[in-house]
Amino acid sequence: MPIPVAMTIAGSDSGGGAGIQADLKTFAMHCVHGTSAITCITAQNTQGVTRVDALPPAAVAAQIEAVAVDMKVAALKTGMMLNAAIAQTVAKKIVGMGWDNVVVDPVAVSRTGAILLEPEALAALKECLVPLAAVVTPNRYEAQLLAQMEIHTFADMEEAARRIYRFGPRAILIKGGAMADDLKAVDLWYDGQTLAPLRTETVDTDHTHGTGCTLAAAIAAQLALGRDPYTAARQAKTYVTRALQHAFNPGQGQGPIGHFFPLLPP
Repeated sequence: MPIPVAMTIAGSDSGGGAGIQADLKTFAMHCVHGTSAITCITAQNTQGVTRVDALPPAAVAAQIEAVAVDMKVAALKTGMMLNAAIAQTVAKKIVGMGWDNVVVDPVAVSRTGAILLEPEALAALKECLVPLAAVVTPNRYEAQLLAQMEIHTFADMEEAARRIYRFGPRAILIKGGAMADDLKAVDLWYDGQTLAPLRTETVDTDHTHGTGCTLAAAIAAQLALGRDPYTAARQAKTYVTRALQHAFNPGQGQGPIGHFFPLLPP
């Protein structure tokens, strides 16, 4: 069987817990060949981010083109775009390449509420990238920004999903990791017809760095393997839950999830 190719277009995390590094580990654990286009470089570790540098849009485009002219990309995910010019460039390349198995992780706000996106880039995400998505995966705060409403209840999640759906993505998965009480870890799937909660057990750990990146990358990997979007999302959520069960801390702050749990001895 040929090994499918997936691409991540996202930022680099020098600490290895999120971004490009998390995505490539996730692809590998799904037996998918991972390729990448780096949008920005962060200096960070388990304790936080100290610097972020955006790459020139032309450099991002060149990375995408270099992969596309040589390999058949079966699926891709987008992560941190940082600014409008990068988001617009990536969207143009996706359209130009005719790719449709696109997972958009609208990296704008962390699950703790920290802003991760320059203001003008949010409009570019909504107008250029989100409409191209087979699946868009906002967390609670990102869904609030995209839908322009507060989200406190499951009914709020449903309404936000319907609003985001109007932008043009084929499906939305609102992540519930930042929700409170019984809604924590309950995600919401909506594809215009099916509106369903995706539930797994809640894992009690402080080491959750990279969960959003990993979920989107796992969905892309599953799409590359030929799964339909809903099945891909369910399988990806199971993978993230298992990785959370094997979270660890290599530093002194918030550690990453254990992407490589399938390789650990029993």
